[in-house]
Amino acid sequence: MSDEDYCTIAATVRPAEADGPPYAECVLCREPTEYPESYRGITLCPVCEWQEAQRTACSG
Repeated sequence: MSDEDYCTIAATVRPAEADGPPYAECVLCREPTEYPESYRGITLCPVCEWQEAQRTACSG
Protein backbone atom coordinates (compact mmCIF):
# COMPACT_ATOMS: atom_id res chain seq x y z
CA MET A 1 0.00 0.00 0.00
CA SER A 2 1.46 3.34 -1.01
CA ASP A 3 1.25 6.50 1.09
CA GLU A 4 -1.16 7.97 -1.46
CA ASP A 5 -3.54 5.02 -1.10
CA TYR A 6 -3.38 5.28 2.67
CA CYS A 7 -4.07 9.02 2.82
CA THR A 8 -6.91 9.39 0.32
CA ILE A 9 -10.55 9.33 1.28
CA ALA A 10 -11.85 8.56 -2.20
CA ALA A 11 -14.05 5.75 -0.92
CA THR A 12 -16.09 7.99 1.39
CA VAL A 13 -19.77 8.46 0.69
CA ARG A 14 -20.73 12.04 -0.08
CA PRO A 15 -24.25 13.43 -0.33
CA ALA A 16 -25.57 14.38 -3.75
CA GLU A 17 -25.24 18.07 -4.63
CA ALA A 18 -28.43 20.11 -4.66
CA ASP A 19 -29.84 21.43 -7.93
CA GLY A 20 -30.94 24.64 -6.21
CA PRO A 21 -32.27 26.11 -2.97
CA PRO A 22 -33.07 25.24 -0.24
CA TYR A 23 -29.57 24.24 0.83
CA ALA A 24 -28.62 22.47 4.05
CA GLU A 25 -26.81 24.49 6.73
CA CYS A 26 -23.21 23.73 7.66
CA VAL A 27 -23.16 22.07 11.07
CA LEU A 28 -20.13 24.14 12.13
CA CYS A 29 -20.69 27.69 10.85
CA ARG A 30 -24.37 27.59 9.75
CA GLU A 31 -23.51 28.85 6.24
CA PRO A 32 -25.34 27.28 3.27
CA THR A 33 -23.75 24.16 1.83
CA GLU A 34 -23.92 22.70 -1.67
CA TYR A 35 -26.10 19.85 -0.40
CA PRO A 36 -29.92 19.68 -0.39
CA GLU A 37 -31.78 20.56 2.78
CA SER A 38 -33.42 17.13 2.75
CA TYR A 39 -30.04 15.36 3.24
CA ARG A 40 -29.77 13.67 6.64
CA GLY A 41 -26.42 13.63 8.37
CA ILE A 42 -23.47 15.92 8.81
CA THR A 43 -23.14 18.55 6.08
CA LEU A 44 -20.26 20.99 5.83
CA CYS A 45 -19.86 24.09 3.69
CA PRO A 46 -16.90 24.06 1.28
CA VAL A 47 -14.75 26.14 3.68
CA CYS A 48 -15.38 23.93 6.72
CA GLU A 49 -15.04 20.80 4.59
CA TRP A 50 -11.58 21.98 3.46
CA GLN A 51 -10.55 22.84 7.02
CA GLU A 52 -11.71 19.45 8.26
CA ALA A 53 -9.71 17.76 5.50
CA GLN A 54 -6.62 19.71 6.56
CA ARG A 55 -7.09 18.65 10.20
CA THR A 56 -7.42 14.99 9.31
CA ALA A 57 -4.79 14.88 6.56
CA CYS A 58 -1.76 12.66 6.88
CA SER A 59 1.12 14.47 8.55
CA GLY A 60 4.01 12.65 7.04
